[in-house]
Amino acid sequence: MAQTIQGIRGMNDVLPQETPTWQFFERVTREWLAAYGYHQIRMPIVESTHLFVRGVGEHTDIVEKEMYAFEDSLNGEKLTLRPEGTAGCVRACIEHGLLYNQTQRLWYTGPMFRHERPQKGRLRQFHQLGVEAFGFATPDVDAEMILMLADLWPRLGLTGLTLEINSLGNADERAAHRSELIKYLEGYVDVLDEDSRRRLYTNPLRVLDTKNPALQDMAEKAPRLADFLGEESKAHFAGVKALLDDAGISYVINPRLVRGLDYYNRTVFEWITTELGAQGTVAAGGRYDGLVEQLGGKPCPAVGFAMGIERLLLLLEAQNIAVPLASPDVYVVSQGEAAARYAFIAARTMRALGLNVIYHAGGGSFKSQFKKADQSGARLAVIIGEGEMEAATVNIKVLTGDQQGEQQTVAQDQLASVICSLTHQGQG
Repeated sequence: MAQTIQGIRGMNDVLPQETPTWQFFERVTREWLAAYGYHQIRMPIVESTHLFVRGVGEHTDIVEKEMYAFEDSLNGEKLTLRPEGTAGCVRACIEHGLLYNQTQRLWYTGPMFRHERPQKGRLRQFHQLGVEAFGFATPDVDAEMILMLADLWPRLGLTGLTLEINSLGNADERAAHRSELIKYLEGYVDVLDEDSRRRLYTNPLRVLDTKNPALQDMAEKAPRLADFLGEESKAHFAGVKALLDDAGISYVINPRLVRGLDYYNRTVFEWITTELGAQGTVAAGGRYDGLVEQLGGKPCPAVGFAMGIERLLLLLEAQNIAVPLASPDVYVVSQGEAAARYAFIAARTMRALGLNVIYHAGGGSFKSQFKKADQSGARLAVIIGEGEMEAATVNIKVLTGDQQGEQQTVAQDQLASVICSLTHQGQG
């Protein structure tokens, strides 16, 4: 017997019993994004490695140790499985002229790849939904994106999420803060953990984002970026907060909130839950006004966010949110060769009426077929046997609802109209 081949660790299959939850999420988010005027863009999962080095940041964890980067053996190109979506979205907008004298509200979804230690809520192939707005410099779009997510949670049935916000200022303000922060952290080199020492000179802001309990006091007393912000950055952040206040959105200002990617400036935010352990961030984003120019386009303000779909689905499960399941309208059972041939065509006729119909293939006794019909969740069973063929009739049985168990016999030429009437009653 040939040896079985296993899936790659951290790259999971989504099985049929799991897909209804994914489809529920996808359906809700499509409607939600349309309500805010966002349009879908689809980018490839493979991009030039240079895109992420320039866009995400050479000294970020993603680029340094998490990217699936490889050389194309056919032409020697350095390629990478995308670890996030923003850089690719910006590349596509520049390449196709989408930002020339116009604004864009875009969204995308699909798999991302990072070589991390697989754990609950953190996979090597994971799926994100990303939302990006280009050409808007004012704080109202920052606030609207946060508000969008506040509106999404009740659509999904989620409760108990907390919003944290912060401002990272502009590049000059961050540089001044960075210099003071490095001086401060150098006094703690002996107590910094390995990750923090590695980040000390390349990405010191991330040291403040440490989850190490032994470093919390040091992080709390570190120089705060808020003290280095200029008037424009302060005014922008005040504008975001005022709009959130007007909308009744509660938030916590977290001065240690940073993002793991180099391109962020000014507003950053995260929606957090306490129900998923260490993987508590379910959606995060912020403003990245310099990225378009950094990747070769003309200066263009931008703001966006992304959410991990697997993590959100885990939260749906943790909060015991019932996801509506799609069930067929009709399950067709038959016995005998002539009945099976008629049933095959009858199922096709009913589908042409817009109904979801399962034709029982593969034969079997009426008992075994009815068992499958019950398991399918269909509202109605259409039953065709040799006796029905002789009388040119069919039996219809109600499988679910208040009329469960009721049966009626109708002429074969009346099947379509009766089935339509019964399914309409069931929906009502």
